[in-house]
Amino acid sequence: MPKLVESHEEARKRLTERLDAFEADRAQKTGAVAQSFSGDGFRFLGEVVSGVLGGAGLGWLVDRFTHTEPLGLIGGLLIGTGFSIFVAMRTASLATKRAMEAAGPLPSVPDDEEND
Repeated sequence: MPKLVESHEEARKRLTERLDAFEADRAQKTGAVAQSFSGDGFRFLGEVVSGVLGGAGLGWLVDRFTHTEPLGLIGGLLIGTGFSIFVAMRTASLATKRAMEAAGPLPSVPDDEEND
């Protein structure tokens, strides 16, 4: 049976339709997860920076009112950093949980046991 000859425009149109269908399917599967990760990244950065700066600010205020010049600032920085690490770990845990729920169940892997 002889092959049908199609013009370059028809071939380009057919390939464009297939590509659009493929990209729409791919975007549907990965769109929610990708948006979640970008938002979580900015939230993570904000929590870390605000915790350290907030601790430093509170330490400075303590120094200002109690006249214990470096101790309040140092203590505030340490407490703010520790709090930032705690909040960042909690946020990362929640983001991982949401991503796993969005991804769905993992495929099962057969056991690699040999029958004797």
